[in-house]
Amino acid sequence: MTVRRILEIKGREVVTIDPATTLAEAVKTLAERRIGVLVVTGSGGDLQGILSERDVVRLVAGGGMDALSGTVGEVMTREVTTAGEDTTVDEAMEIMTRRRFRHLPVCEGGRLVGIVSIGDVVKRRIEAAEQEAEEMRSYIHAAAG
Repeated sequence: MTVRRILEIKGREVVTIDPATTLAEAVKTLAERRIGVLVVTGSGGDLQGILSERDVVRLVAGGGMDALSGTVGEVMTREVTTAGEDTTVDEAMEIMTRRRFRHLPVCEGGRLVGIVSIGDVVKRRIEAAEQEAEEMRSYIHAAAG
C-alpha cells in the first residue's frame, strides 16, 4: 500500500498556518481542530516548515507561557522531511520511526497534497495483516476441505 491510498481513504485536508501567526493562536488552532501538527506555508502555498504539539510543549517547558507570544516562524522546524504519494506504508513508517516524528507531509511536484500520521500508517499495516491472516485462514480451510 502507498501513501496515495492512505490519502484516498482519509482525505487530503491539511491544516496550514502562516509563519507570522502567534504561537498562542497556533496552539488554539491545534486544540480546536484536535490535531497534532500544523504545516507552515507561505502566501503561495509553499511549504516553509512544520509546527507540532511537541514543539510547543518543549518551548513552554523551556520558556514558560511567555514563549507563546512569539511567532510560528520563529520556532517552526524549517527542514521538513516529506514523502511522495508513491512512498510505501513501510517506507513512511521507517522514515517516521527513524527520524522520531509522528507526521509526514506528502508532496507531489513541489505541491503539498496531504499529510499522514504514524497512526494512519499503523492502522493500514494492521488492516493489511488482518487481511493476510484472513486469506491464510481461507486457504487453509479450502485445502483441508
